[in-house]
Amino acid sequence: MKNIFLILLVLNALVSCKTSVYKSGSLSNSSFQSVEIDTLFQDKISIRAIQVDKNKIWYAADKGRYGFYNLDTNQKIENKITKDSLKLEFRSIAQTAKHVFMLNVANPALLYQISKTGKEVQLVYQENHEKVFFNSMQFWDDKEGIAMGDPISDCLNIITTRDGGNFWSKISCDKLPKVVVGEAGFAASNTNIVIKGNHTWIVSGGKKSRVFYSSDRGNSWAVYETPMAAGKTMTGIFTADFYDANNGFIAGGDYEIRNQNFSNKALTADGGKTWKGIAENQGFGYASCVQYVPKSNSKKLVAVGTSGVYYSSDSGASWMQVSTDSSLNTIRFIDKNVAVAAGQNKMIRIKFNF
Repeated sequence: MKNIFLILLVLNALVSCKTSVYKSGSLSNSSFQSVEIDTLFQDKISIRAIQVDKNKIWYAADKGRYGFYNLDTNQKIENKITKDSLKLEFRSIAQTAKHVFMLNVANPALLYQISKTGKEVQLVYQENHEKVFFNSMQFWDDKEGIAMGDPISDCLNIITTRDGGNFWSKISCDKLPKVVVGEAGFAASNTNIVIKGNHTWIVSGGKKSRVFYSSDRGNSWAVYETPMAAGKTMTGIFTADFYDANNGFIAGGDYEIRNQNFSNKALTADGGKTWKGIAENQGFGYASCVQYVPKSNSKKLVAVGTSGVYYSSDSGASWMQVSTDSSLNTIRFIDKNVAVAAGQNKMIRIKFNF
């Protein structure tokens, strides 16, 4: 294996270009005064996975590219991994204190451990199978992590590490709930897996839209039904987030009918055991990522997708559009006021002025 690393330094010329300001006067029932959206960088790139690391926003992208944007210096550092003639596409990203992990989406699955200094890149897991398709990856702490992908046999393809990411092993199907034929995940925004403490949730779609739950870091599992759209290849839960161990939200819908805004949102108050559909026939259509606003008592949410950027201040019961930008795939909050989102050809910063 030969890895080639290219480092690109993008200075202030491409950053911090304010694109829009939304005033609360046009946003009824909002809990903020305005929303400011700034472009951090633009490039010919597809980003579906980002990770907040203090003043850095790490990203995983297409064409074997990954890197970070430094919010303090307004600089983008980009790297590239090549392996033979493969067209690597990283849609999953996770981190520990010292490393960032990037996972190629399809066959062969290649999981790289990258030191945050950028000096060491190591291939720590490889899986070759025609059905391999990984959707998401997260860490519980600096030692234990998990990644999930579409079924190869009759269960989700789940791998875990217990030593900080140096070694990964597959959970056998006899320890996992069975999936139905046509049930899988979506590599839309690296939000198929949600972790809160020891609690872990994994969401699915396709023929079935369900929530898989583990209370003990992946050692045992249960599965729960949801009211989300299902039955077709591109219907289901594309994204999930939990505010705490009890309150969670799932979103998605029908990727082939992207303006369909029913059976595409649901919430739970009991840790994912039961789910209630919400905001039927209102708000956004297809959503690729939903996130809770920190320190909002599970009331405030933001979603991105082909309908634009939407905000809720009442746990998802009603939604308001704050941007028509349909190119964003994923979003993460830095603090209760500021989020960073990325997608097709750019990364932006969204500031809510409460």
